[in-house]
Amino acid sequence: MPGKKVLVVSGKRKTATARAVVKQGVGKVRINLIPVEIYEPAVAREKMMEPLLQAGEGAWKQVNIDVKTLGGGYMGQAEAARMAIANALLKWTKSTHLRTVFNEYDRTMVAGDARAKEPKKFGGPGARAKEQKSYR
Repeated sequence: MPGKKVLVVSGKRKTATARAVVKQGVGKVRINLIPVEIYEPAVAREKMMEPLLQAGEGAWKQVNIDVKTLGGGYMGQAEAARMAIANALLKWTKSTHLRTVFNEYDRTMVAGDARAKEPKKFGGPGARAKEQKSYR
């Protein structure tokens, strides 16, 4: 009996990570067990829907995508999930046309954004700020 095809892809943004599991299906996309169509807040939902809208119905209607996000804020999680969904569709379809569509729309969907918070150092409240001193 042949095994079912399952694909696991991850996406990262700041401190948020997302893991997408892709299986043969009917076009269900769930983020943390919530269907993406009713995910709140709406700004994050729109961000996560971008790769699906750019790919078109044909690319994702034959698969089910389950995304689990951890860490960061809701927007970082949304961008990590968006990257995981886009890369999952690229790996599943193996389409160079889809890759060019994603790259022309927004390259961070495929390549990601490496920016992260700079670590705090000693002697102050943040990464660069130092304790003020007065000589009077």
